[in-house]
Amino acid sequence: MTVQCNRCGREVADSEKYEYHGQILCEDCYIDMRFPAKACDPWAVYSATRTRQQMGFKNAEGLTDQQRAIYEFVRSSGRVTREELLENFGLAESELQAHLATLRHCELVRGLKEGGQIYVVPFD
Repeated sequence: MTVQCNRCGREVADSEKYEYHGQILCEDCYIDMRFPAKACDPWAVYSATRTRQQMGFKNAEGLTDQQRAIYEFVRSSGRVTREELLENFGLAESELQAHLATLRHCELVRGLKEGGQIYVVPFD
């Protein structure tokens, strides 16, 4: 017997479903809800920057295609809002959050509050 994930709509075997806050979830959605990526995580920054340094990665090297595209968009624009990123890349909020967390951990982008608005800007 299969059930449908209440979040993404994917069919999930009944034996592989997760229940969280009254929702039936697939494993991916359960992990996203229980353990969302955090942009402000000093240990993740330390790990990411040291790993990239050891691998010899500079700028967009070592990123996924989606992360690279977001990074290049931010660099070329100078500053963008989360809404602009969501619109331009057609991502769900949780997907964007995960990509931005990775880019922040790698010290490639950061947040900048200006005039009551928060922008994503290049790190340097």
